[in-house]
Amino acid sequence: MGRRVSMSALLRALLLGCALVAPALSIATEAPRILLAEVYRDQADVSQYLVSEKLDGVRALWDGQTLRFRSGKEIQAPSWFISGLPKVSLDGELWMGRGSFEHLSGTVRRDVPVDSEWRQVRYMIFELPGAAGNFRERAEQIRQLVRQANVPWLQEIEQFSVVDRNSLKKRLNEVVKAGGEGLMLHRADASYETGRSDTLLKMKPSEDADAVVIGYRPGKGKHAGSMGALHLRTPEGLEFSLGTGFSDEQRNDPPALGSTVTYRYRDVTGKGLPRFASFLRVRVD
Repeated sequence: MGRRVSMSALLRALLLGCALVAPALSIATEAPRILLAEVYRDQADVSQYLVSEKLDGVRALWDGQTLRFRSGKEIQAPSWFISGLPKVSLDGELWMGRGSFEHLSGTVRRDVPVDSEWRQVRYMIFELPGAAGNFRERAEQIRQLVRQANVPWLQEIEQFSVVDRNSLKKRLNEVVKAGGEGLMLHRADASYETGRSDTLLKMKPSEDADAVVIGYRPGKGKHAGSMGALHLRTPEGLEFSLGTGFSDEQRNDPPALGSTVTYRYRDVTGKGLPRFASFLRVRVD
């Protein structure tokens, strides 16, 4: 969990024009091993992949008994939601629809679940951890499991094929125009695996990445007296300031020290730092 600095202390530092920076944090987790995507850069024969929409949701792992974030922390879902899931391992996204991430994030992070909110949540399945067969076969198994469960909150993510890169890019444009985030490509003949691999590729109009909040920079001009920028550290140990993409509310109550945030960017510098970076969200898990 992130380390929360009191707002009074933060605002005092910002009003005095001081940068507040925290030392590196050591965070112990028991995160399950999962498959992580590489970025699609025209490096693959797309006809060998099954393609799906990249959902702007919260990744969730089900082991047959407990629903968890990718960090390993248990998700406090209602008992009726849990009881409707099959007794096999599932990997997917909790989702409320396009453009609903903030509402979803608040819903799934509550220590005490609110039924009326969870009735809007769907568990969109895209993988069966540890299952036999190639991905095309596992995708069919997912369809059968969803059909057998027969509950409205458990659904599979539609998988489709494309014949070439032009077809893929056309589909990406359609999804983005409709308010979607991008596409995922999963190699159809792949056995189940974990770790970062080009077995799974993500394709978006812009890149995104995660970094840990290690400090704050004071605001200037219209942002005087509030947070001007977050000071971030990437998993590679690079540090930079992120000052765009925040609402006034977020500047007055910025993400906690030690929390992980996601940002968008277009390119990287020769030193590996993001260019044209903009805040997207605090990562839920």
